[in-house]
Amino acid sequence: MEVRTRIAPSPTGELHIGHLRTLLYDYAYAKKNNGKFIVRVEDTDRTRFVEGSMDRTLDVIIDYGIMWDEGPRIGGPHEPYEQSKRLGIYKKHAEELVAKGHGYYCFCTPERLEKMREEQRASGAPKTVYDRHCRNLPPEEVEKNLANKVRHVVRLKVPADETVVLNDLVHGEVVFDTNEIDDAVLLKSDGYPTYHLAAMVDDHLMEITHVLRGIDWMPSSPVHMLIYKSFGWELPVFVHLPNLKEMGSNQKLSKRFGAVAAVDFLQDGFLAEAVLNFLMFLGWNPGTEKEIYSLEEFTNDFSLEKLQKTDLVAFDREKLTWYNGYYIRNMDVKMLGERLLDWAEIYSVDLGTKDRSPDYVIKVLEAVRERMKTLMDFADITAYFFDKPKVDREMLIKQSGDEGRMTGIITSFNELLTTVSYDDWRKDNLDRICHAHLTANNYKPKEAFMNLRIALSGETATPPIFDTMEVLGRNEVLERLRAQIR
Repeated sequence: MEVRTRIAPSPTGELHIGHLRTLLYDYAYAKKNNGKFIVRVEDTDRTRFVEGSMDRTLDVIIDYGIMWDEGPRIGGPHEPYEQSKRLGIYKKHAEELVAKGHGYYCFCTPERLEKMREEQRASGAPKTVYDRHCRNLPPEEVEKNLANKVRHVVRLKVPADETVVLNDLVHGEVVFDTNEIDDAVLLKSDGYPTYHLAAMVDDHLMEITHVLRGIDWMPSSPVHMLIYKSFGWELPVFVHLPNLKEMGSNQKLSKRFGAVAAVDFLQDGFLAEAVLNFLMFLGWNPGTEKEIYSLEEFTNDFSLEKLQKTDLVAFDREKLTWYNGYYIRNMDVKMLGERLLDWAEIYSVDLGTKDRSPDYVIKVLEAVRERMKTLMDFADITAYFFDKPKVDREMLIKQSGDEGRMTGIITSFNELLTTVSYDDWRKDNLDRICHAHLTANNYKPKEAFMNLRIALSGETATPPIFDTMEVLGRNEVLERLRAQIR
């Protein structure tokens, strides 16, 4: 049997980072088993439809380095992969359920249903459920209503006094009482299916073998299993994954704490491979100390048996930032420079590079990347590499406690560095002659080099001062030093 997994995003907004985690697991399991990973568009909720969001979702999946085997844009043997183009399929299956006695037409008006819910809430019912008013209508009344085109839905006829047993690969056996299951709507009055019908029909027709989804879908499992049973279909393997929560609370991810859409993390300057590496551990543990995984390595190591049996897993934003910093520090600097420039162009970020050459940007990047946690940090910590800094004269004087002594130190450095040729303007040589200069003049290193740092950058914290000087270049360093000699 070929393993076939799927992810089914809806065009109701941006792809959530939690959905990307689930997508990652679906992809890895299919690839680990030489199977197929399918993307299917669940666009039947027309009230929440957002124009263009599906294309953005597909684009962001690709931006994270993942490609599907079947689905939109590339096709496949089960086209179409957009549910809005499969309405006839769902209508046929809904009518088949009715014909088999596992579904029924419900003609209740919205007004009647709302009154029913109000009465149930007033009586203290823990939840509102359909009262099955239309479940056993006489056949002649049903036919008359259909002939008169009375608005209706199709509901699932849930059997009474039975149990539905879910054998979840992570959570084990979960038992449901059918007396507590509502007669769910399967086909709405506008001809569009609900998720319950469309997803199950498509999963069967598209031969999905493993359904990985958030644990919040577990209460819907008995409805889905009853649909499969009603058609006589073989069930897929259900795998319910923990949902993501904010660190230190039981609250779901919230924009109040930071990004929640997958595209937002890219826009904020996180590298795709760092985000994926972080997501790998939100519900899965390899059982080793290994923390750094490429997508290929994760695919090779991934197994459903190592998924965590928990309802919620913490989305540690600090850990994500740690991962991103690691990838920034360890990526080939030229590749990182290309990624930085591409990112700035895609998301219209002004790096403040003042039309400097890519080679110069890469030199700056090499000097500062140890201090970067995201690509967004680049512009914040590199302004003095591209523009002359505004030097706080008082801050400069404070390093020596005396303006005359400060001026003397700056002047002596200027005179020393004027003797250094362009060919010898290298950080190792600058380091050697400047330290010799301190010894010869009995300057304290902290005092002297802090004067030098502030004069050149306007900052008290920079990359190593000689790295900074090499990147700035001989002319720029001398010009900035002379600006502080008065």
